[in-house]
Amino acid sequence: MRPLLAALALVLLMAGAPYEHSALDGEVFSRPLPGLDPAFPRAFGEGAGLFRHAWVVGPSVDSSELTGLGPLYNRLSCVACHVKNGRGPAPDAENGVARAMVVRLGVAGSDAHGGPLPHPLYGAQLNPEGIPGVTGEGRAILGFDEFETRLDDGDIVAMRRPRLSFHDLAYGPIDAETQTSLRNAPPVFGLGLLEAVPETEILAHAAGPGGGRPNHVHDMAAGRIALGRFGLKANQPNLRQQIASAFAEDIGVASALFPDAGCAPAQHACRKAAGADPELSEQRLDAVLAYMRGLAVPARRHIDDARVQRGAAQFAALGCSSCHRETLRLGAVDFAPALSGSEIHPYTDLLLHDMGEGLADGRADFEAGPRDWRTPPLWGLGLAGRFAATGLLHDGRARTAAEAILWHGGEAQAAQQRFRALPRAEREALLAFLDSL
Repeated sequence: MRPLLAALALVLLMAGAPYEHSALDGEVFSRPLPGLDPAFPRAFGEGAGLFRHAWVVGPSVDSSELTGLGPLYNRLSCVACHVKNGRGPAPDAENGVARAMVVRLGVAGSDAHGGPLPHPLYGAQLNPEGIPGVTGEGRAILGFDEFETRLDDGDIVAMRRPRLSFHDLAYGPIDAETQTSLRNAPPVFGLGLLEAVPETEILAHAAGPGGGRPNHVHDMAAGRIALGRFGLKANQPNLRQQIASAFAEDIGVASALFPDAGCAPAQHACRKAAGADPELSEQRLDAVLAYMRGLAVPARRHIDDARVQRGAAQFAALGCSSCHRETLRLGAVDFAPALSGSEIHPYTDLLLHDMGEGLADGRADFEAGPRDWRTPPLWGLGLAGRFAATGLLHDGRARTAAEAILWHGGEAQAAQQRFRALPRAEREALLAFLDSL
């Protein structure tokens, strides 16, 4: 009877959405996937601690401290930007300091692997903080210009456009020719599932009608060009490299993949203070990777509601589903074998799309141009702002789903115009559907 019961349990598991969980509280984005491999939870728990713990300047008499912060950094921990594993919060209301965002910097041209060229004085990213003896690079101040847009039925939607400026620059000017990209911290749940989507599944959609474009990026461990799928411009090939890159750029913590924790050539005090050995060991990197891979996705809500169902039909009719692809099929999932070959519903194609000049950031990233952005997953969208920050789009400018839709241009211009033309009841149904995700 035991094999029969096990098979029945697997059937019941796969009949629902086994990668989701239904608990709604402050930990909604932090729960593990059901059905994880029995050897996985210990690494998942260790990774959760590393994700949430603040790093300090070494050495420390407390063996529990994570030492190796800096020399230059943005925040002390991962969760300081990815609040409760969700989006980054808005800038400080009083002074506009974008504490949970980063500003990528570059100059014209590309590096030996086709990636962006870092700024000669500040490197690939502006880091405002420095450890004792190392001056932080400066402050990125974010303001917003408010305006209104009128829909076809006369309804008014309040909008805002970001305005970025630099202050207290310590190592020289950032001139008008510098390529800048303001990036808000995105949610981190469900990433292991997206990593388990086979390349063939992604590329087949790119080849279809209305499909996006893949980004091809440098896989540092493999030493080759690979399909990009992580990052706001799909500029990272896998979770391991994405995580190691974030530790190096955001916290100044080096690893074997990123042994240089972000000191530009002219930053002599920074380079002198940098440690000789990587602070993020392979074991610790593996633990954070386990945590990222094992995070579940919140379950959908109100799926039987007639208005939500009507909104789902509008989502398809407007053309939103051509980029925000509802269903992807997984390949092998080593850390949760029961999920192998199953379907997930992230509402993304993991591909690049031209989003128009209104969302352009002025900075290329491998094959992604300034107007190109990877389709963001929409799962969990309806919980944005309920337990964590709300800011939508790559720079957090949109406070609501309606604002985000109205910023869509380029390939999504026609869908945006159809949204504008909807009667209020149908528009509200579409927004109810997005709130159910």
